[in-house]
Amino acid sequence: MKLNGARIVIEQMVSHGVTTIFGYPGGAVLPIYDELYRNSDRIHHVITAHEQGAAHAADGYARASGKTGVVFATSGPGATNLVTGIANAYLDSVPLLAITGNVAVPLLGKDSFQEVDIAGITQPIVKHNFVVRDVCDLEETINEAFRIANSGRRGPVLVDIPKNVQCEECEYSGNSPGHIPRQSSDFNLSEIVQAIKNCKRPYIYAGGGVLAARAENELRQLSERLSAPVGLSMMGISALPHDYELNLGMCGMHGKYAASVAQSECDLMLAVGVRFSDRATGNVEAYKEGRIIVHADIDLAEIGKNVASHIYICGDAKEILTGLLQSLPAAKNTEWLSRINELKQVDRQPADENFNPRNIIGTVSSYCGDDTVIATDVGQHQMWTMQYYPFKKPRTLLTSGGLGAMGYGLGAAIGGCMAAGKKRTVLFTSDGSFGMNLNELATAVSQELPILVILLNNGVLGMVRQWQTMFYDKRYSQTTLNRKTDFAALAKAFGAEGFLAENLGQLKSILEQLPASGPAVIDCRIDMDEKVLPMIPAGGTIKNIIIKG
Repeated sequence: MKLNGARIVIEQMVSHGVTTIFGYPGGAVLPIYDELYRNSDRIHHVITAHEQGAAHAADGYARASGKTGVVFATSGPGATNLVTGIANAYLDSVPLLAITGNVAVPLLGKDSFQEVDIAGITQPIVKHNFVVRDVCDLEETINEAFRIANSGRRGPVLVDIPKNVQCEECEYSGNSPGHIPRQSSDFNLSEIVQAIKNCKRPYIYAGGGVLAARAENELRQLSERLSAPVGLSMMGISALPHDYELNLGMCGMHGKYAASVAQSECDLMLAVGVRFSDRATGNVEAYKEGRIIVHADIDLAEIGKNVASHIYICGDAKEILTGLLQSLPAAKNTEWLSRINELKQVDRQPADENFNPRNIIGTVSSYCGDDTVIATDVGQHQMWTMQYYPFKKPRTLLTSGGLGAMGYGLGAAIGGCMAAGKKRTVLFTSDGSFGMNLNELATAVSQELPILVILLNNGVLGMVRQWQTMFYDKRYSQTTLNRKTDFAALAKAFGAEGFLAENLGQLKSILEQLPASGPAVIDCRIDMDEKVLPMIPAGGTIKNIIIKG
């Protein structure tokens, strides 16, 4: 049957199981939005306040659901407004499909109204991008875009569709795209197996690749089999329940003391689905010293890029961990386990009733279920969430890792809430980050999403201030905000609920009276000099760890 390009786009979305799309209409995508109107019974479109919010929402939806997030935008400024969201998905390996409109093919390259070379702009931050100049190529291009986004190391793909291509017709086959397989490789585990058998102090460092491969069960089983403690990258935080006895939590610059020290004392580190970022390693030479490093990752480009491994294997994390489970006998080293328990005591802090990030996050968590989706922005509150929130189930954390994009959180919370079936979703943010994209409160209100925003409000750019305190002799250049924003009143102006909390009693009272539907903002006033600790200074080693401020 013959269909125009816009209808082909919609049919392709349906054939790939897409039920929710985030975006913002404009002149260059009017044909597509007209087809969305005609097919509103098959696809729910969420219009956001800004295209950046739409990209972050599609990203959050993808992380929470395990599906491909889809975002639509018009040409020119609409397309360029997606760039931060696309870059964020690229650095965190999130499957995202961005579909943009453009001027008609004859007008390309002529500085037409709202024309921009979005393919050229996004080339460094996508797995691939396409400019569809012939409607006959559109169906297969979209199939290929989904395949690329979901195969191997996942990531974003952009498809730019000129307006005339959206209007022209061609034959549409409608053939099912079929299942997109994960990368599979023939690999030999014998060298790794022997190295693990020979070690006395094994340590597993697990990242987002474990979650992407849905290998959480295999990770825990291997940890139990080897009596090996597990340290997590920020992207891997929800791969193990927080109360699993060998889960030491996040390691790296602001990781748990036990996680970082145990990593420095192990004699073999099995790193699975991690990229060894600078925030995770500090001084690379010291990080490598005294241990065998085994690196397993689906992306060959990551092998040896930041840390040279002694043994490496490229493949799907689930297949690799399954193979190791089939090859390794149970082992128990009581001396190593005793040392781990000793280190864990350092992370334990005495209970108090202070109105600080630890107690605020702990109080909020007591009102949340195990499957509550938690989003964060970027900064001190993000690290506090990693340290104190008791994650129990996979894919319940939405956070910007590689890019560290302030303003990510609210859009991601919207996407995560949609993916969770509009169940209560929590955003931990700060006054600095929240100010970046708080306009998306309008989206949360219009969609009647039960998003709870916990605003850790210290009146400053807290993480930068912390660095200025510790490394710049307290020269607080442009980090004291001096804003008079009444966030509770602002929330109400958007149509949400707004509250102010200055102690734990007030916070608990507010949480007990929250409405079941619609968003709410709780402005939690905290001390501007609260710090994220422990901390290993940039380029430092475990010997430089700062435990107390």
